[in-house]
Amino acid sequence: MTAPRIVVDLENGVAPWRQVRDQLVRLISGGVLPVGSRLPTIRQLAADLGLAAGTVARAYRELETEGVLTTGRRQGTVVAALPSHAPDPLSAAAAEFVAVARSLGASEGEALNAVRARYGAE
Repeated sequence: MTAPRIVVDLENGVAPWRQVRDQLVRLISGGVLPVGSRLPTIRQLAADLGLAAGTVARAYRELETEGVLTTGRRQGTVVAALPSHAPDPLSAAAAEFVAVARSLGASEGEALNAVRARYGAE
């Protein structure tokens, strides 16, 4: 089984388990991982991402608590439902950016200026 398209950036200021969780929410909300899809085992996804198994386990556990995933002995981890409070992708990206900007000590004005400069550069 191939792992879903998840990328973890260890230097962006967002905890790796949170990055995995948020990206799974986006993949499920966007239909890339529809209800009934089997996910890789914790060990397999951890190995694919270069993370500790406990990191992926926490992301899976959080989504199980929310009812988005279920785990069974025979089926493994399966998408059980659409997230009820999935943020839109732009809002999620903004939240990640804000977390990184804060971790760098940037003020709101500095962060907004960085976005404006980057937006104009593209």
